[in-house]
Amino acid sequence: MSKDLSNYRKSYEKQELLEQHCPESPMELFQTWFANADESDTVEETNAMNISTIGVDGFPKSRIVLLKKFTSEGFVFYSNYTSEKGKALEENNHVCLSFFWPGLEQQIIIKGNAVKQAAQESDAYFESRPDGSKLGAWASNQSTVVSSRAELEESLTSFEMKFKEKEIQRPKHWGGYLVKPVAIEFWQGRPNRLHDRIRYRLQEDFSWKIERLAP
Repeated sequence: MSKDLSNYRKSYEKQELLEQHCPESPMELFQTWFANADESDTVEETNAMNISTIGVDGFPKSRIVLLKKFTSEGFVFYSNYTSEKGKALEENNHVCLSFFWPGLEQQIIIKGNAVKQAAQESDAYFESRPDGSKLGAWASNQSTVVSSRAELEESLTSFEMKFKEKEIQRPKHWGGYLVKPVAIEFWQGRPNRLHDRIRYRLQEDFSWKIERLAP
């Protein structure tokens, strides 16, 4: 089976990204781009981001997670600490995050280090989740092999009974990560494949160096 995709073509012509449009901090530019994407009818889940880790088997792996918060410090997401992702981060906390908003012809690539959030911050977010999501965090031993869908549903039922008329507290194996960026690249599609690529790199004095990269 094969399919030749060499004739797939799209010309990117919607916007531009020039140095004079770039603030000193990449987080300011991220906030602007994120707000524009969030207001756009072309983006369905603005906070859906790809995260790439290096697994304990030495292979990289990418998957989609949801960004739940961003501040001047970095980017926050939540996961099971004992999952394949959690074990990878325990061994090597270097990660790459990326956002792709094709309707805006924009991409953001973030290199950084993931650190666990303080327990009270994870508790606060967990408390804000719907009960079904809270129970799901208990019911799923994430990334392990299961015999069937029925096994998962039975596990959920057992925790529904366990927490019936009780507060559903956060499992200790579940919580947040803060990704502290060391480099953030903003990609804006342009005609003739001469795309705008502006990269911010964190310096030793914690200032950001702005560089244009060849497309």
